[in-house]
Amino acid sequence: MKVFVTGASGFIGTAVIKELVGAGHEVLGMVRSDEGAAKVEKLGVKAHRATLDNLEGLQAGARQCDAVIHCAFNHDFSKFAANCAEDRAAILALGEAMVGKDGPLIVTSGTGFPLDGRPRTEEDPANPTTVQYPRASEEAAGIVAEKHGIRTIVLRLPQVHDREKYGLVSYSIDLAKAKGLVAYIGDGENRWPAVARDDAARLYLLALEKGLAGARYNAVAEEGVSAKEISESIGRGLNLPVKSIAADDAPEYFGWMAMFAALHMPASGALTQKRLGWHPTGPSMIDDLDHSKLFAAAVKS
Repeated sequence: MKVFVTGASGFIGTAVIKELVGAGHEVLGMVRSDEGAAKVEKLGVKAHRATLDNLEGLQAGARQCDAVIHCAFNHDFSKFAANCAEDRAAILALGEAMVGKDGPLIVTSGTGFPLDGRPRTEEDPANPTTVQYPRASEEAAGIVAEKHGIRTIVLRLPQVHDREKYGLVSYSIDLAKAKGLVAYIGDGENRWPAVARDDAARLYLLALEKGLAGARYNAVAEEGVSAKEISESIGRGLNLPVKSIAADDAPEYFGWMAMFAALHMPASGALTQKRLGWHPTGPSMIDDLDHSKLFAAAVKS
């Protein structure tokens, strides 16, 4: 199968490409720069220059392929709402380009947050699109499926990690370095789900080859890692004090990330593991943090 991958040169996109190529698929990778093109070409795939706001460029890439895996997203959270709107428009455009094709359009979303505190499952619908949570990836996938009859699949990501990147936790590391302190809110028992990068990439391949139309899959290996555990690991790695702060003090310490820092977002991937035969084997979030290359560099400097 020929697969168009957006965000091909990114943290997750490069891992997805390796899985696809290893399974014998042909890949066209969307990149924004010469550097990105060189990166994906080293992985044995052809580069396609486009950006998320270049809808015609996105569609041109999709039309050359049998399936699309949409990994690209602008992670500048200082303009989160605008980035979510851009993502929605990109998905709608990709859907138009997929009309008449047999392969799926796989859309990346987040595991989101449960409304009743329990672990969020694949059976739960998308979180309502609100000012606080404006991401509309799943809504756009639904529109595409209904309007064009496209086989859409949603893959929900938690905090994806290896030994250099950790999703939102990477921003916590940067904050700790800048502040000279690692903070968490209250008792730090709010939990974030997690998955190792290679395990997440393998799930994209399984969704491509075995996923059902309209399905939602949770790429969750760990149901929830507590903020306190994460903070203590960062503290060990950077040799910095770890401290609980009050919710009222969170904006001063966390800045734009305060809206995420206190969220309790446990999620389950049990149904995904059962339905697709996905068995995550990668290290835990804390194991990757405890062996972080970022901490080793900080100690050397």
